Order: sequence, then C-alpha cells, then structure tokens
Amino acid sequence: MSAHFDAMWVEEQPDGSFRRSIVRRSVDDLPAGDLLIEVHYSSLNYKDALSASGNRGVTRSYPHTPGIDAAGVVLESAVEAFRPGDEVIVIGYDLGVNTPGGFGGCIRVPAAWAVKRPAGLTLRDSMALGTAGFTAAQCVDALLNHDVHSGEVLVTGATGGVGSIAVALASKLGLTVVAATGKPNEADYLHMLGAASVLDRSQVVDASGKPLLRERWAGVIDTVGGAILVTAIKATRYGGAVAACGMVASPALELTVFPFILRGVKLLGVDSVNVPIAERHRIWTLLADDWRLDALEQIARDVTLAELSGEIDAILHGQQRGRVVVAHDTAKS
Repeated sequence: MSAHFDAMWVEEQPDGSFRRSIVRRSVDDLPAGDLLIEVHYSSLNYKDALSASGNRGVTRSYPHTPGIDAAGVVLESAVEAFRPGDEVIVIGYDLGVNTPGGFGGCIRVPAAWAVKRPAGLTLRDSMALGTAGFTAAQCVDALLNHDVHSGEVLVTGATGGVGSIAVALASKLGLTVVAATGKPNEADYLHMLGAASVLDRSQVVDASGKPLLRERWAGVIDTVGGAILVTAIKATRYGGAVAACGMVASPALELTVFPFILRGVKLLGVDSVNVPIAERHRIWTLLADDWRLDALEQIARDVTLAELSGEIDAILHGQQRGRVVVAHDTAKS
C-alpha cells in the first residue's frame, strides 16, 4: 500500500463556485482516528452530491473529500476489536460530511464507526447497498415492526437509490408494493424489482386541501418529503404506518393531526447517520442473510473515480436510477 492515494477534491473558487477534481493525497493528511482503511468501494448518495457542490448545510469547510459510504480493508488499527486485513463497512456518522470520506482511496476514522463485513456480502455488495440500502432496510423493518404485513405499501421516489432497494426488499418479504415515480418510462424496471403496480408521481399528490383522503395505504416508505409525504399520510388507512426518510422535495409537513388522532397513523422518522452500533450490526446481518437481494446487479452499476463528477451532476438533476458504486483502483470483489 502506497502512502498516497487518489481522492476527489472539492474546492471553492474565487468567484464562489466550487470545482471538483481528482488529486493525489497523503495518508499523513488524514485526521486522527483508530483505523486507517484502504477504501475499495464507495457509493453515490444525494447527500454526497450536495457536499460535492459546496452545500454548507452538509459540509462546513472546504476543500473537502465527500463520500458518506466506504468499504475496504483495515491497514492500521489502534484497537483490539480490529486488525490489519479486516474487511469493514463505514457509513454515516461524520464520514464524508466534515471528515474526509469514501471518495478517497483511504480514510481514517474512529473504530466505533466501523462494522466488520458480514460473510454474506462482498465489499462491492455492501456499497451497492450503502447508506441507501441500509436506510431502505430500516424503513421496511420499521413497517414490519408496526404490523404492516398485508395491504398495499406505497414507495415514493421509487427509482432512486433508497426507493429501488425498498421496492425490491419489501416485495421480497411478501408485501404488495405500489411504486410511485416521476419517470413513467421506468415502469418495467420497477416491475422487475417486484412492484405490483406503478403510479405516476402526479397520482400521489393531492392539492384539494382536504385533511383526510380515502384510506388506501397499509404502509408507506417515503423518500421524498413535501406534498407527496403529506398526501401519503392523509391516505394511510386506520392503524397504518409511514416511514419517512427523505426531504429532497421539502422538509415542510403541512397537514392536520387528523390522520394521527382519528386514524391512529404512525409517522416513523428513519435516520441512518447516528444509528447505534448494535443496530447497525443487526441491519447489515439481515441484508447479508435473510434479506439478501438477488436484484442488486440490476440496481447498481460501477463507475471509476474519474467518472464520478458526471454522476454527481446527474443525481442532482434527478436523472439517476438505482445505485452508483464507486470502484477505486484497489477494488477487489
């Protein structure tokens, strides 16, 4: 292993714009931490695209290397729980936010951020899932824990990373999935993942202002927020549950308490950033074993670090489907 590695470098320019480039960095430039990890794979999430575009609501200080996901091999360890050669997954916490992330060939992080790779997943598989897949699994788990076992389950933003894996996973576990998307030409893709039916995004946005709508959904996995989430809550049937994990449309929630009080609807907020380590192990173990997805190859595709900037622009413009895995030069399956 060289003491130097390639990394995406996001720098603010004199005119206030931000420039992305690939630079050569030294492991000596990385922050202090228990583990030095050679990154073999990362993945692209919407949060990464914001960080890579200079969004200070995500990343405070630049220049910076984004990448909230990383999977690779421990090179150095200051703790007994990990040894050089261990294959590990790191997602969430501060990785790629204000700590140099997985879009670099090496990271240095606290040991408490790392999970050993479950035997049922390769490093590449773990990043085909990444934060998006982990979040989707949390959403499905939340619905199952709130007695959503039958009836229609709506998945919004269904062609995105979280949405694609939520559709595939919920259908694998026997739920009847209705996929909502703004990309009607992707209906075949969603059916392939297991969706029983596909709705255009316009069909799940109600502008009537009514406090309640006709009961339909036994459960909802919402990756979008805003008016779509509001409409979904109003149309959730008595005792149903809504798992909310996204706010790309809007963080506002403009509705009455009627769905919660008159229908007993549960709104379940899903966070993947600060999940306790024991829960991380549980979710990753499910994804590696009982919940392992055969459709990962159809959901995810690989790009190099040099190709990543174009993918960042695509995800910001809503032009991406499924998952994008970033394969470093060190990648091994």
